[in-house]
Amino acid sequence: MLGPLAHLALEVKYLDPAAAFYREHLGLATVEERDRSVVFDVGGPRLVLRAPGDVPRGGLHTHYALASGAYDDWYERLSESFNLVQHRFGESRSLYFYDTEGNCVEIGERGEGSGVTGLFEVVLEVEGLPRAESFYTDLGFEPVDRGSGRRRVRLTTGDLDLELWEPHLGLADARGGVHVDFGVRADDPGAVADRVREDALAVERIEEGVRLRDPDGHYLTLIE
Repeated sequence: MLGPLAHLALEVKYLDPAAAFYREHLGLATVEERDRSVVFDVGGPRLVLRAPGDVPRGGLHTHYALASGAYDDWYERLSESFNLVQHRFGESRSLYFYDTEGNCVEIGERGEGSGVTGLFEVVLEVEGLPRAESFYTDLGFEPVDRGSGRRRVRLTTGDLDLELWEPHLGLADARGGVHVDFGVRADDPGAVADRVREDALAVERIEEGVRLRDPDGHYLTLIE
């Protein structure tokens, strides 16, 4: 069984200004800092900023969504510095803006709490939806929504929404991430990995669990 997101890594060309962006505008707490990476707490999961280097690299132009129960406060605060885009989804709202590296950051109206309380959505760019959807449903994600013309599909574990997009511009002109590196909790990483072993580009046992490379080159680590 798959659970919530454990980490999401973004590749940044200039580490210092990127880290300053997340500290100053989102108030994220630093949990680890090295020469080529900075790790932030985002309400449980970790957001990793990583300078270009060895694989797995962080994702480029990745669209992802943070959760907060204080949407109006965030809008007032961020609108002073950014030209925000807003969308409503039923009874909830989301705002969108861009970081220093061109990643589309969404803050969604979810739960309670005034700060960032989680990271609930990641968007991957894929070459073709049928193959990508088959891979992730075999892992244990469940389809819950599709776009018109099958340009995108939303999958979920219940705790994490994963959107698969064929190349296009989405809301707020966002794009799905390429060579994204993310981690998901799993009850039995080895058993979950076995479901897609023949379709994965690589399967590797590491200290944290099992790291997969999907057919589009994204890295997913299954962490117990």
